[in-house]
Amino acid sequence: MRNLLILGGGYGGLRVIHKLLAVKNLKNTTITLIEKEPYHSLKTEFYALAAGTVADTHLRVSFPNDVRLELKFESVSNIMLEKKMVQLGNGESLPYDDLIIGLGCEDRYHGVPGADKYTLSIQSMRRARKTYQVLQGIRANGSVAIVGGGLSGVELASELRESRPDLNVKIFDRGKNILSMFPAKLYTYVQNWLKDHQVEIISEANITKVEPETLYNHDQAHAMDAIIWTAGIQANKSVRELDVEKDNIGRVKVTKYHHIPGYEDVFVVGDCAALNHAPSAQLAEAQAEQISMLLVKKWNDEPYPEEMPKIKLKGVLGSLGKKHGFGLMGEKALTGRVPRVLKSGVLWMYKYHSGH
Repeated sequence: MRNLLILGGGYGGLRVIHKLLAVKNLKNTTITLIEKEPYHSLKTEFYALAAGTVADTHLRVSFPNDVRLELKFESVSNIMLEKKMVQLGNGESLPYDDLIIGLGCEDRYHGVPGADKYTLSIQSMRRARKTYQVLQGIRANGSVAIVGGGLSGVELASELRESRPDLNVKIFDRGKNILSMFPAKLYTYVQNWLKDHQVEIISEANITKVEPETLYNHDQAHAMDAIIWTAGIQANKSVRELDVEKDNIGRVKVTKYHHIPGYEDVFVVGDCAALNHAPSAQLAEAQAEQISMLLVKKWNDEPYPEEMPKIKLKGVLGSLGKKHGFGLMGEKALTGRVPRVLKSGVLWMYKYHSGH
C-alpha cells in the first residue's frame, strides 16, 4: 500500500486531495491529511473575521468524506526527511512514501522587541478569533494600530471601519505608499478611500519596539487599545527548521517539479515554497494541480514532462469594506464596485466547489 502524507489542509493541501480523489484508477494508495483544525479555512478572509463582519462558520469548508482519505487533527512538530517520518504534536510518528508539505506561514516580526508578545494577528483562524474578541471589547472611540500597509492591513482597516466606525484606525507602513507592490493608480485610489473614511496612514514608519498597549514608531510612543501585526510572513516553524536550502524567510527552494532537491518524494506547496510569485491562495492551488499530476505520473511509472507548464495567475482582488474594492487583472487596474463584486463571486465559487 502506497502512503501519501499531506501536512496542512490549506489551499494547496485541499486542492491536491480533491484532484487525487477524482482520479478513477487510484488504487493501493492511502492519503493521510495532518491538519490542526477539523475543517479547511478561507484564510484570505480572516481580516473580515477579525473585524467582526463575517462569522467564522462562513469561513469553513469541510474536508472530503472518502474511505481513501484519513484525517488526523494534530500539529506537526518535526519533519524527518532522512527517516521519511513526520512527528506529530501528540508524540506520534508517521512514515510516508510521498510527502506534501503545505503548512503555510506565520507572522514575521523582523526582530522588533515585544512584537510577538504584544500584537494581535490574523494568520490563523484561532488568532483571528482572538483579535475579533479584543477589537470588539475596545471602549468607544478607542485607538487601533495596524502595522503593515499590504493587502491584509488595508482590507482589515477598511472592514474595521464598517464594523466599528467609532474607532480611530491607524496604518503604520514602512514604505512611502501603502500597497507599494501595486501600480500608482491602485494605491492612490485606496489611499484616498482610506483617508475619506478617516483611516490615518503613517508612511515611512519604523516600528522599534512594542509594549503592552504601546507602539513605538521611530522610538516615539503611541498609546493604543490594540495593535495588529500584518507586516510580513515567514514559513512555518517546522519548515524553517529543515536542513535544506531556503530563502530569507524560511521558504524551501524547490525544483521545477516542486520537490526538495535530493528528496524526490517530498513536495512543497504554497507559502512554504520559494517561488517567483508573491504568496497567494491562487498560487498554492496552481502548484497543487501540478503536484497532483506529477504524483499520478510517478505512481503509474510514467516519466515527468521535460518542461512544466508555466503557472499563470489571474490577478489580485482586494476589498474596501463590503461595497468597494480594487484589483489587478493582468495589466488592468480595477477600482470601485466591480472588483468587490468579482471578489465575492470568486469566494462563492471557491466555497461551492470546495465543499462539493
